[in-house]
Formats: sequence, C-alpha cells, structure tokens
Amino acid sequence: MNRKFSSASAELVGIDDQKKKILSLIEQKDSRLIGLWGQGGIGKTTLSDVIFNEICHEFEGKCFLLNVREKFKTQRMESLRKDLFSKLLNQEIHVNTPSIGSTLIQERLSNKRVLVVLDDVNDSDQIDCFGVRQFGDGSKIIVTSRDRQVLKNIGVEKIHEVKKLDKNDSLQLFSTFAFKQLNPTADFRDLSNKFVDYAQGSPLALRVLGSKLYKKSIKEWESEVDKLKEYGQPKISQILRSSFDDLDELEKNIFLDVTIFFKGSFREDVEKILSCCYKGVVCGSNLIDKSLFDSRPSIINMHDMLEEMGKDIIREESIDPGKRSRLWITKDVYQVLRYNKGNNLIQGIKLDMSQIDTMKLHHSIFEGMINLRIIFFYIPGWVWYKRSAKKLLADQVDSLSLPDELRYLYWGFYPFKSLSGLNPKNLVMLDLSHGNVEHLWNDNDDQVLVNLREINVFGCKNLRKIPSLLGAINLEILDCSGCENKTEIEEVPESIEHLIRLRELLLWNSKVKKVSRNISKLESLRRMAVSNCPLVEFPEIPGCLRELNLSGTQIKEASLSLDSLSNLRDLKMSGSSIQKLECNMFGSKEIPASPSFMFTSFRTLAVDRCRSLKLLSELPPYIRYLESHGCTSLEKLESRIDNIEANAMLKFESQLKKQSWTWEYNILFCCFPGNTISENKFEHQSKSSSLVLKIAPNRCCGSRFLVFSICLVADLTPCHHHESLNFICKYQLTVAAGGGCEQFKSRWDSGIDDVTKWKFMGDHVFILFSKDMVTKDKDYEEASFDFYIENPNFNVEGEEIEDEYIKVEKCGVHVSYVDEEPSTTPQHESPRHT
Repeated sequence: MNRKFSSASAELVGIDDQKKKILSLIEQKDSRLIGLWGQGGIGKTTLSDVIFNEICHEFEGKCFLLNVREKFKTQRMESLRKDLFSKLLNQEIHVNTPSIGSTLIQERLSNKRVLVVLDDVNDSDQIDCFGVRQFGDGSKIIVTSRDRQVLKNIGVEKIHEVKKLDKNDSLQLFSTFAFKQLNPTADFRDLSNKFVDYAQGSPLALRVLGSKLYKKSIKEWESEVDKLKEYGQPKISQILRSSFDDLDELEKNIFLDVTIFFKGSFREDVEKILSCCYKGVVCGSNLIDKSLFDSRPSIINMHDMLEEMGKDIIREESIDPGKRSRLWITKDVYQVLRYNKGNNLIQGIKLDMSQIDTMKLHHSIFEGMINLRIIFFYIPGWVWYKRSAKKLLADQVDSLSLPDELRYLYWGFYPFKSLSGLNPKNLVMLDLSHGNVEHLWNDNDDQVLVNLREINVFGCKNLRKIPSLLGAINLEILDCSGCENKTEIEEVPESIEHLIRLRELLLWNSKVKKVSRNISKLESLRRMAVSNCPLVEFPEIPGCLRELNLSGTQIKEASLSLDSLSNLRDLKMSGSSIQKLECNMFGSKEIPASPSFMFTSFRTLAVDRCRSLKLLSELPPYIRYLESHGCTSLEKLESRIDNIEANAMLKFESQLKKQSWTWEYNILFCCFPGNTISENKFEHQSKSSSLVLKIAPNRCCGSRFLVFSICLVADLTPCHHHESLNFICKYQLTVAAGGGCEQFKSRWDSGIDDVTKWKFMGDHVFILFSKDMVTKDKDYEEASFDFYIENPNFNVEGEEIEDEYIKVEKCGVHVSYVDEEPSTTPQHESPRHT
C-alpha cells in the first residue's frame, strides 16, 4: 500500500520508538542531564528537535543551541552564553566574565524550570561554561554527542544510544525522498532494497540517496548501483561523494564555497556574493533537493559529514596546498603567504589569524592569485582581538596589489593604509573592521560599484574619508562607526539619495554634524545610528525607518509624529542634550483602539541621562520600554505616569480583543513611580497583599475565559537587587455549589536589565499580566489572591544568605470575561497548577 507522506513528516520515520524511550528518561525525576550518543548522520539532532518541540511548552524557558562544537570555534564562549541566557530569561543578557555571570543572573536561572538542548558537544568544558547545574528544579538538559566519554565526563545521568534504522524503517525513509511516499513502487522495490543495504541504516545516507534518485529512470538507478558496487561495501562518505559527483560544475563550486566560507551564513547574503562569481546562482535549490544543504529558508547549512566530505575533495586536488582551489587550514595558508607560493589556481583563502605567528606581507603577495575571489581573514571572538591584532603586518608599504576578481574581502585589522591597489568593480562585500586604513580606493565619480552591497570600516580610527559612492546604487550597509580620530566625514551629503537600497547607515562615534534632508528619500533605510556625534538637528528621516540612535548628540528639540515615524521601533537619545521631546502621534485625534494600526511596532524610547530634558509629552501607544533615569530636569511627571499606565492597559486590552494568549510577548510587566491604583482600571482593590472577589455568573450559553490583570504597590527603598525581584501571584478559584476549588500560581521576573546601576527609591506601581492569568471558566463563583515580592540577598561570595520579601502595600485586580471562539482557543487552556 502506497500512502502519501508529507515532507514535514519525513524526518519522523523510524524514530517513534526511540522518542518514547527518551521521553521516559526525561520523565524520571532523577534525570536532569540526558545524553544522546551516536555516530554522525545517525539522527541525534533530528531526534532531539522532535522531542524539544513536543515538550517545550511545559517549561518556563527553552533554548535549542545547534552545532555547539562548531560555534565554539567561531564564537567566543561569552557570546554563546549570552544567546542561551537571553532566550531562557526572555531578555537581552550580557555576560562578560569567565563564570556564568553575576549572582543575580544565577538566582534568576535557579528559579526557572527550563528545557535546553545542546547539540553536537565534543568537550566537557563546553557544558561547564553554560552553568546548566544552576538551572531550576525540574529543568531538563539534553546533550547530543558522538563521544560517549564526553557525556560521562560531564555527569550525564542517562545516556541513550541512537540506533541505526532497521531495514523496514530504512526503506520507508528512503522512499519518502525517492518516491515522496512511504513505500517504493513495485518496479523499483528490488533496486530500493539494494540502496537501503548500502546506506547501512544511516538516515543521512538514506536522505541523500533518495533525493538523488527522485524521478530518475530504472536505467539511471541501475547505473547508480553499479557505481556503488565499485566501492565493495561503501562507506557513508562514499555514498555522499557519489551525490556530489553528479552535480554540474556550477553546483560543485557553490557547494565547496559554502563548505569552506559560508556555512551557517544568511542565504540571501551568500547568493549576492556568489551571483557575482558565477552566472545564474540560486543558492541551494538543487542542492537542497539533493539533501546536500539543509532546507531552512534563511540560513545555508549542511551536515558536518558533508562538510568534511567537501574538505576532503579539496585536499584531493593536490598534495601541495598552493595548488588547491581553496585554502582554510592555518598552516597551509601561512606557508602560501609566508613563502609566496600563491598561483592562479587559488580561488579563496580563509585564515584564523589567532592561530599564526606574526608575519609581514609584501605588497605583491596576491599578484599571482589572479583568480582569487574570496579573502576571509578573521579572529574568532573578541577575546582574541588584543592578542591577535598585529599578526599580519605591512612590509614597509602603504598598499598591496589585489586581484580584480575579488568579490569578498573580509580582513579584520587590515594592516595597510589604503586599497589603492584594488579595482572594486567586482567587489560585493568589504569589511576592514579595526583596520589601519586611511582611505579606500582612488576617488572617482565614474567608478563602477554596481556590485557593492556592504562597506564596513568600523573602528578604523585613521580613516580620513570615504570615496564617492555615486555608482554604488545597490549598497545596503554602510558602517563607518568609530572612525573618530582623523576622519573628514562631517556630514551625510546630498548624494546619499543615490543609495536607494541602503538599509543600514551606522556613523556613531564619528564627527558627523549634519544629515542631509535627502536621507528621507531612502525608502529601504531601516536602521540609522549617529550617536555620540556633534549633531545639532533632529534628522529628517524616512517613514520606513525602524531604529534610530541619537544618543550623546547635541540635539535640543524634537517633535515626533505618526506620519513621519510610522514604522519606528526604537528611538534612543540617551545622554543627549535634548530639552524638549514632543510625541504628537495623533494630535487631536483619538488613539485607535485596534492593535493593527501602524504604530504598534514602537518598542523603546530611551532618554535616560538627559539632564537637560524638561518636557516629554505624550508617549507613543503600545510602547514597551521607557528609559528615563537621570532626567533631573524633567517636569510634569504625573501626566507622564498616567500615560504609562494607559499604555500598559492599552496593550493588555489589545490582547483581549485578539484572544492572543500565546503571543510572542505574552508577559506584561510595567513599573513606574507612584502609590495609586486606578479605580477605573482595577475595580477590585485591597490595602494589603491579598484580596477576594466574586466572579460574575456566565449568562451566555457558550463557554468563556477568565482573564486577570493585576496591579501592585510596593516600596522599593529596602530592595537589595531590583533586577532579581520575583513577583508571585497565588490564586484560588472556587467552583459554585460546593464544587471544590483549584489553585494556581503565576510568576514574573522583574524585567529590569541587570547591568542597570540605578537605585529605585520609594513607592512604585506594577501592572502585571501573563498567559498564566488566563483560565477557562468552570462555573467559578469566587477568586482569592495572595501576592508576594521576593527580594534575594547575597553575601560577597555570591551565596544567597537570606530569603527576604518586599511588602505589597496595595493590590488590585481587573477581571475580563472573554467568550471562547473556536478559531482562537488557546493552546494551553489553564495556567500552571501549584
């Protein structure tokens, strides 16, 4: 029987029994670390991904960290921890210490029950740096590895060996790719069994073989069998190699370029670079069909076994590294550069500069490499920069000769003073971050720059000027940040209007005094930063802009309107000279109640440390963060507080209308100075930390939800660590007619960034809501609430020494009754029970 099988289900073939075994391990109370062990390509990542998606909703925090082994090579440890902690705590977290972070972060993590998957770990130190033992009770950490000893070394309590697929499951998985159904057609059954035997139960080999043979004739299948017979009992690598051999030359080059230079990069960026190298490039379409690239739409990735195969193919080109097409092994690159062994065979060079000794480069070092398209000289992680910055030095020359074929030039700490030896006609991406460069290529208004997409000279403190970019009509990113010493860049010129595809303009810490009005014509501009520049006028910016950073500028007045800033998400003016900031979003018009209107995207307004700020009128609706610490001259504070409260309730009400209990930002946390709870917004109030209210009977015939939003007042003066405050609501719902009661618990972290240095004094009002405060009405007649604010205190060693509480002085509850609609039924119909 041939049953049609969706591509989404193809990954699940043959893993159901293993999934059940792992879930049973996870359910055991004594299992915290669960290991998945097996050879490459056996399906560890797929299995852990299926389990993660099935149970992640049961946890307070979740994170799936892919390719840990590879990321440790290219990213610093602190960067990976930042990614993990930010996802688990649902806010931006900065960790810049060898330990897992401040005691405050540890405290917050220890109170969360989280699910974490660490994929492809090959060193026990990689686990230790994440501090997984600090996570809260009931947390589960799944670790996948090819090395069983690594799992033992990190103390994994339960290790599951991921098995090869049996003959029947192998045939089904092969068939889903070769026939798009669970079983082979009758004419192909015997041939299918031969391929299944060759694959030896490896899911990766089965996918690659099946994809390769899809819609091929019997004669082509038989030819492929003959090829595999040449290997006797072929290894997995030989099966993968046969799929590479069937690619045309263009696809082979794309595969090898991605293998060495672009694995894990954004697909769109890679296509732009490679389309200037080869004609007709659509990165990955056929390679995805052949299962050589992953099918994720935005990122180009591949299995690490395929990556190793690609590297082996390049090694086989010649025993002499100087005669290979692509170089990436540190000693090979060093020898080619040190002894000037480059030639026209070399198409790309990738070098980790932290791994080499200091070397002087002659200006003609690349002259023989006339087909060189890619130079990628990098340092993995900022931790290396100071130690590795001077590894490649200019040998008493200001410039060097670079080939015309160059498309991609990424050279951190570029040692030469110019790029005068480069014709940029083919250049797509230029990144000389922290380089010694003073000027780029020779200035020429007629310069052909049509291929150029990105210029990044961040931190090039000796840069004097940027050449004319009139011909760079496709430029998308221009980053001249930190060019502050000798630069002559003092304005964004009128000619900026020609950069019609510019998305990011970054000029912070430069000498820019003026921004041309023509910048408002850039309909693609999304991000602009001119912070810490002597800018005195608020720029006339396009309505498409999303992020604008004017921190540290000398702007004194600004007026924002809905028409000009309809897509703005973040406006930062921290530490600026601003005195008057008017947010006239609607003028005399009524604020729309619908969350679908244009300005719902606004997230952040930062005016902290603006000591001259006197007037801040009308906050944008639906704003999430207002940073206004240190505004010592700010007047009319009470009206601003009313506006903050109104915004908080506006966001809450918009979620009610959408019945969006599983929305991305499903926690509302609003804090501002004051001691008054609005009677209009919170009809049930108490001058203590608890209250009891009656539930209105359901007069309708259909079912409904009860939605509770709460408001608390507390004095934060005695608070030790405001960033680690935990707000807890325990509530009990009593069923009518003696039907018993149910108890629930909801919890909020303070939501205040732990790098903040401000001390909060006096009474503050907190408005709180989360999806845990939504429950389906079971004919409840009464609700009782108790509120607590935990305030942990630590000794100098970072150990918690006492369990303190901030007193809740007042509390208020608003009850919303929402009729259930079949199309908007919540995924989780009740909050967590205690």
